[in-house]
Amino acid sequence: MRVLLAEPRGFCAGVDRAIAIVEKALEKFGPPIYVRHEIVHNRWVVESLRRKGAKFVQELSDVPDGETVIYSAHGVSKAVEAEGERRPLQVLDATCPLVSKVHREAERLDRDGRRIFLIGHKGHPEVEGTVGQLGEGQIEVISQVYEVESMDVGNGEDTAFITQTTLSVDETADVVGALRKKFPGIQEPGREDICYATQNRQNAVKALVKECDLILVIGAPNSSNSNRLQEVAERGGVKAHLIESADDINFSWLDGVRCLGVTAGASAPEILVNELLESLSDRVKQVDVLSVSEENLVFPLPAVLQ
Repeated sequence: MRVLLAEPRGFCAGVDRAIAIVEKALEKFGPPIYVRHEIVHNRWVVESLRRKGAKFVQELSDVPDGETVIYSAHGVSKAVEAEGERRPLQVLDATCPLVSKVHREAERLDRDGRRIFLIGHKGHPEVEGTVGQLGEGQIEVISQVYEVESMDVGNGEDTAFITQTTLSVDETADVVGALRKKFPGIQEPGREDICYATQNRQNAVKALVKECDLILVIGAPNSSNSNRLQEVAERGGVKAHLIESADDINFSWLDGVRCLGVTAGASAPEILVNELLESLSDRVKQVDVLSVSEENLVFPLPAVLQ
């Protein structure tokens, strides 16, 4: 069997930065360092940081006064920011800069008096953080075309949309098309909200689809961008499985497979890819890389950690 590795895959610049913030904070201030929610959606990463002294909590109320707390890469609401400022805490913000861009966009559109639609998945931490930039009910979250079709038109000239950064480009295009049809004057983001890493990894999967009989996506079940990679593969007509690690493989999946595509979500470390290849070593005759783009973006750390 031949294995074709997608490139790019795995960590993006925002994930690299978020993990580095936790590691640098541990080095500088010593454990424990508190992290609100999973720093990124990957169990291996979370457990690795926990072993180094990070403590993961659900709310700031779980953090004792005087401690250091880090916000996850998905971002937080204004209410959480205000609580962090009110409390005697040292706060480090690991929000991905591309998510922060969407936050500022929402604020600007609100100042302009726009009715704002957020294309995203309800309940996802990034969506909750973005919605929480404004008052309750000021951002409408939609994820499906039918939700657009059932909306009241109102004043279509005063509408705008933003998107969750980790969506499927193709899936979003359908919802965007419905919004344009429903609200011909809708204002669109000046620059695409779906992040470069999400787009690049989806493009790499589309390239795998042309070569492979089966695709394995390494990523957490609660990772939006990893789930989207599986969907992109299956939308292209190739069976795909989302696995957290090599332990999740059902080897019957590989029966009759001549070319296996492998990729990893933006929060999945390369060590999990290496472990997968090791588990397949007795079946694999050749491992090649299919590269569709290069990534060299680096986001700076907070000044206190530089």
